[in-house]
Amino acid sequence: MKIELENSVVGIEYTLTEAGGTTVVDSNKGAEPLVFITGKGNIIPGLEKALTGMSVGECGDVMVKAVDAYGEVSEEALQTIPRDQFEGIDLAEGMMLYGQGEHGQTVQVMVKSFTDKEVNVDFNHPLAGKDLMFNVTILSVREATADESMSGQIANNDSCGTGHGEKSGGCCGGGHCH
Repeated sequence: MKIELENSVVGIEYTLTEAGGTTVVDSNKGAEPLVFITGKGNIIPGLEKALTGMSVGECGDVMVKAVDAYGEVSEEALQTIPRDQFEGIDLAEGMMLYGQGEHGQTVQVMVKSFTDKEVNVDFNHPLAGKDLMFNVTILSVREATADESMSGQIANNDSCGTGHGEKSGGCCGGGHCH
C-alpha cells in the first residue's frame, strides 16, 4: 500500500539533520516509530508531501526547504517583554522557556538577551529559516478508519498502526536506510 495525501496512517523511522550538516537534530531510530495520519497537519508539510507515494520498506533522504518546514525567520516573533514577567527564573542567553499561548497552546521561546528591566525573546521555532534533511524509512502504512479520519487521532496507537499492540517495534519490519 502506498502513502496517500490524506487518511493514510503512516509509521516512520527518521533521523533529522540541517541540510548540509552532519549533526543530528532529532531522531527516533531505535525507539518508537513516529505514527501519524496524512492530511491532518501532524508533521511538517514538506516531509508529508515527499512521503506521498512511498510504500513500506522504502527509505531515502528527503530535503525539506525552510518554507515547507518551520517557515522563515519572522522579525515579528522577536519581542521585548518586561523582566518582571520572568520573576523567579534564573535567565541565561540562549535558554529555552515554555509557556502558554493565547489559546492555551504550549509556546516555546528563546531568551536572546536581557537587562534588569526587559528580556528580548524569540518566538521563532529553533529550526525556522533552516533547510532540513530527513533520512526516512517507511515502517507501516494503512488506511485510516472512519473514526481516525474524522478525529485526526490514531485509535489504539500501537507502535506500528497494525493493531498488534506490540511496543517493541519489531512488528513493523522494514529495513534501515544508511
